[in-house]
Amino acid sequence: MKNWTKALLIVGVFLLFYLLPLGGERVRDAAGEAVTMVQDYARNHFPSGMLPAFVIAGALAAFVPRRAILKYLGAGAKKVIAYGVASVSGALLAVCSCTILPLFAGIYSRGAGLGPAVTFLYAGPAINVAAILVTATVLGPELGLARAVGAIVFSIVIGLLMSVLFRREEDRRQTELQRQDDPQAAEGPRELASAKLVSLFVALLAFMILLNWRSGLIADNRWLFAGGAALVVLVPAFFWLKKEHWRLWGEETWDFVGRIVPLLFLGVIIAGFLVGRPGAEGLIPAAWIEAAVGGNTLLANLLASAAGALIYFCTLTEVPVLQALLGAGMGGGPALAMLLAGPALSLPNMIVIRSVLGTKKTAVYLVLVVVFSTITGYLFGLLYPTITVA
Repeated sequence: MKNWTKALLIVGVFLLFYLLPLGGERVRDAAGEAVTMVQDYARNHFPSGMLPAFVIAGALAAFVPRRAILKYLGAGAKKVIAYGVASVSGALLAVCSCTILPLFAGIYSRGAGLGPAVTFLYAGPAINVAAILVTATVLGPELGLARAVGAIVFSIVIGLLMSVLFRREEDRRQTELQRQDDPQAAEGPRELASAKLVSLFVALLAFMILLNWRSGLIADNRWLFAGGAALVVLVPAFFWLKKEHWRLWGEETWDFVGRIVPLLFLGVIIAGFLVGRPGAEGLIPAAWIEAAVGGNTLLANLLASAAGALIYFCTLTEVPVLQALLGAGMGGGPALAMLLAGPALSLPNMIVIRSVLGTKKTAVYLVLVVVFSTITGYLFGLLYPTITVA
């Protein structure tokens, strides 16, 4: 960080705390929302969602040869395969916008092309089959179908656009990665037989998916099912992995935790303070948001997309929030715009993505998601200006 940037940051933080009217009820409530949101993360999202994701990202970095990532997700891979694998992998995981971050950082750092990595990043939280079905059931089949089609198309189109816009930088990065993947490079202790590697990752992914299952018999007994999957991971791993493997796995996992968790929790605090949790209020009154997203103007769709991109939606929570907003007069277009931008982005999510991709690529990704969501929402609103919910 440059000196003038540090100076501006320090002055900004100083002025914020100097001028903050701590005696005001709204400020106190917003501060309480920030603390509550961090606690919600610590209790409900980190142990079951993010921690398994960090372990899988660490295993990716420790065991998966870079040449395998380059072959299927690298810039030189066939686009149909690369984007198909990225979108399907993300959709199968069906995790929230924060849990996808360690996995995204893992494949990107191991050599995945920018386009497929971004497709994976968007698809994970956006193409959630359970959330789409609940959307269709609660908010209506029109919104459910539009959300499904929009999310699938967005994940691939945005990935392709990112790949084209940053083609030169990406070519240089891929060239450097291929040079580093010289057969003479010391990959020795990382190598595992393919069958063992696939078995290990299937069991790890099953553990994470079962731990985050949200409905039915599996959800009621998810710790039991997840425990079974954990045994499937640990017992073979005990025999397959050498001491050096365990050390590498631990180091890589800790590296992701150290890079991502501080930024993520900083983002959670800021998001909680400004907008609060779904159904609660932060510094910005919820009534302002509700008033801004009525009707189906381009501005209303843009504001809905921007608000969705800032607010953190835990998996499925976006549906009751949209149900309440539609009941308060939100237009059909803005509702779809928020559904397309919200689950894929959040303020904590953006802060972490910037640490992986840099400011410029993160800003472009954010703009693409918001612009596509706004246009799609507006067109949908022309067909369905109002959505009636129960």
